Amino acid sequence: MDDQTNLRINPWVVCGRIFFTFCLILTILFIFSNSRQIAGVSEGRSQAVLETAQQVLTKLGQPGLAARLTDHIIRKLGHFSEYMLEGFWLMLCLRVYTKHYFRHISWPMLGALLTAMCDETIQIFTQGRSSQVTDVWIDFSGAMAGLLAALVILWFCSLIYAAFFARNKE
Repeated sequence: MDDQTNLRINPWVVCGRIFFTFCLILTILFIFSNSRQIAGVSEGRSQAVLETAQQVLTKLGQPGLAARLTDHIIRKLGHFSEYMLEGFWLMLCLRVYTKHYFRHISWPMLGALLTAMCDETIQIFTQGRSSQVTDVWIDFSGAMAGLLAALVILWFCSLIYAAFFARNKE
């Protein structure tokens, strides 16, 4: 009998693959749905986030910072944060599909760049919106921050795992 037929995948790995892939797909759909919003709707959402952020900063005793916060900053932080989440999910997806995730890190990097380019292309065809190269850079930077955050978490988890099993072997 072939050795390949006897291999079973750990059910936790299967659950991780399903969960992380689902989260990644939802994040990309969220990013693209934001790009499909016409200019008026997008500006209204950004304005609502700006007002909320200004209120929170004022309550935290930072009225000067709240006054300097602009719609432009909120929009760019939105780009960065949604792509940071995508980068995080991309790295975790890579990890549950391969043990050699650092060797294959170029795949999630390429995926993040392609998502950013598609995102800006979608905006070209959306009423009142435009495409900007700077947004691709911001998006990609956010994705790299998410990849880095996931790598740090994976490294920390591997240290805990190694320490736990080293202690139990004694």
